[in-house]
Amino acid sequence: MLKKLLAIAATSFALIAHAAVDVNTASVADLDSIKGIGPGTSAQIMEARNSAKFKDWADFTSRVKGIGDKRAAKLSEAGLTVNGTAFKGAATPAAEKKAAPKPAPAVAQKP
Repeated sequence: MLKKLLAIAATSFALIAHAAVDVNTASVADLDSIKGIGPGTSAQIMEARNSAKFKDWADFTSRVKGIGDKRAAKLSEAGLTVNGTAFKGAATPAAEKKAAPKPAPAVAQKP
């Protein structure tokens, strides 16, 4: 019985740990829990948010120094959202490389 309770508690904790964190409602501790955000970045986010909530990812990346499309994509993958929305910015080079079709090999024509 105790093992089942511990398993349920561990599963619940894992689900909560991977829950999305919205930048407009998150506490400093919530922001720090996102991989890639440390105390300096969370302080910058809170300072920028004090003037107004972030409208979207473009607003977020323009107002928080050091966060561009590449970093925004990584933070989004780690669970950060803006108004409940994941980042859908420019594709990363790795994604473009995977998506690009390979050219067909040249076939020699017989005379």
